[in-house]
Amino acid sequence: QVQLVESGGGLVQAGGSLRLSCTASGRTFSRYGMGWFRQAPGKEREFVAGINWSGGKTNYADSVKGRLTISRDNAKNTMYLQMDSLKPEDTAVYYCNKNPPENNPWGQGTQVTVSS
Repeated sequence: QVQLVESGGGLVQAGGSLRLSCTASGRTFSRYGMGWFRQAPGKEREFVAGINWSGGKTNYADSVKGRLTISRDNAKNTMYLQMDSLKPEDTAVYYCNKNPPENNPWGQGTQVTVSS
């Protein structure tokens, strides 16, 4: 299992930016594809962005393409989500996990709130 801690969320106005971080414990982080997911109130958790083990391949949900950028630094056991041109509909709790999550436990997530 990989233990994960998300940080960097907050309250931002529409059009603003945030940078989320995901720090992993252990020495196996670099073996796995990773992803960011989000859950808005009353909705199912959904995939946002994914990155392969080396960082050389990324993919995004259509709703965030061109605005969010996923990256990772395996030397620091950390993954990032740069969020630009934020919209109110991006408001959610953001989680990181292995991609696909399989049975890896979810962290507490970090709240992102975008005001209009």
